[in-house]
Amino acid sequence: MSERVVVALDVGGTGMKCALVRPDGVAVSTVRHPTDAARGPAAVVDTILDVAEGLADKARADGLTPIAVGIAVPGVVDEARGVAVWSANVGFRDVPLRDLAATRLGLPTALGHDVRAGGLAEARLGAGRGTGHVLFVAIGTGIAAAHVVDGAHVVGAHGAAGEIGHILVRPDGPRCGCGRPGCLEAVASASAIGRRYAELAGATADAPVTAAEVAERAAAGEPLASQVWQEAVEALADGLATGQALFDVATIVLGGGLAQAGDRLLTPLRAALHERMTFHREPRLVAAALGDEAGCLGAALLALDAVSVRNHQEKR
Repeated sequence: MSERVVVALDVGGTGMKCALVRPDGVAVSTVRHPTDAARGPAAVVDTILDVAEGLADKARADGLTPIAVGIAVPGVVDEARGVAVWSANVGFRDVPLRDLAATRLGLPTALGHDVRAGGLAEARLGAGRGTGHVLFVAIGTGIAAAHVVDGAHVVGAHGAAGEIGHILVRPDGPRCGCGRPGCLEAVASASAIGRRYAELAGATADAPVTAAEVAERAAAGEPLASQVWQEAVEALADGLATGQALFDVATIVLGGGLAQAGDRLLTPLRAALHERMTFHREPRLVAAALGDEAGCLGAALLALDAVSVRNHQEKR
């Protein structure tokens, strides 16, 4: 009997990370494709289906048996119905992506949210493995989270659980993209850190500065960068302390671009979070282990879970 694999795709606004993944979570083949979201949502859907079908064909050509498809996308996702409800990055509006893929490939298909999929992978296979209750926080252009309990991610009543980036941390802070001032995302995301530095630097800024550069300048002792970095750390600590009060997790896993700052972020953030703990148990705070493969591996796990549920129902 040939080895079984899952076709997994993590769709972003710029590119797609795709893989054939074994049931043990090991990718046996990986490939990347441009999303080209500027072409419009219909063209993106066609690309997703073409890539997924191509991966399934490759699996068969290599003597493998594709058993399911898992797709992770950004935005608002109704996982129960398999619908990509809305995505600013990709342009989706109520796209029944699960059914479209299942029809095209003739395989069971699962559709999930990219950050929740990444959190699922980190909780089961990565930095949160074996700890039961995990909060995965992705910090990049925005900030989002996934709450994973005993290997199962929490979706929420309306498919929008995990929007930790929209916790109010600074009532008089900058206006967030959601329209409200002072959200965590508007203060401590990678893009917010760059904007804050530019704002304070004013005319002395010779070029846009990224969050990574702010971290480097702060580590080198530049006062302005140190101020901006500390502001972001304090805001993140407030957001994570709120998350811990709500979820009481054993481990918080930080992912996304900002987490690549490593100890420049983790060391002061651990100290700031520790200061905010009263009667709550302090969580272990660690960097993500799976890098940008987490979303793809998480999509595979969603597909494997769907197959498992289907097989269980058929046996009853």
